Amino acid sequence: MSRYLVCMTGASGAAYGLRVLALLAEQGAEIHLVATDWGRAVLREETGSELGSHLAALGPRLGGLVRLHEAGDLAAPVSSGSFRLDGTVIVPCSMGTAGALAAGLSANLVQRAGAVALKEGWPLVLVPRESPLSLVALRNLVALSEAGAVILPACPAFYHKPSTVDELVDQIAQRVLDRLGAPAPGALRWKDEGEERE
Repeated sequence: MSRYLVCMTGASGAAYGLRVLALLAEQGAEIHLVATDWGRAVLREETGSELGSHLAALGPRLGGLVRLHEAGDLAAPVSSGSFRLDGTVIVPCSMGTAGALAAGLSANLVQRAGAVALKEGWPLVLVPRESPLSLVALRNLVALSEAGAVILPACPAFYHKPSTVDELVDQIAQRVLDRLGAPAPGALRWKDEGEERE
């Protein structure tokens, strides 16, 4: 069974994190989840519901695949490189979290887990949702890319002619799965002229 860590921080774009979580659960992956206090607050503001309600909505079968860790619990298994993961994603990734990772800080479980992914060479996907980006933010993201992280901004494409917000969210979530190395069977992919699209 594949095992992934999903982290949600205090940037806008909670829907992206929720969708990545659901897609991984639908594949039967073991999922570890960390949401910072601000990540939970933004989720509540953007969706009108608490994180627990979203987890309950996955149902007992899929929800049972998710193990929730507190952001302050640095003794959680995901804080150790000996607890093997197939990939880590921070979605959405606040600029504060990106800056902390770039500086090598480990003040909470999200930062520690990101540092572990970098040192172990595991897939680490960061989904920043910020605009415009300051020079400081750009330098932090470059440093993280140089260290091995994938920087995947929440900038959905339009070539698949989306008609709903959910379709825009899905396009980014499926790109995240691609970069984690997880199956993304519903992904819309660019094809050569004359080929049918998936």
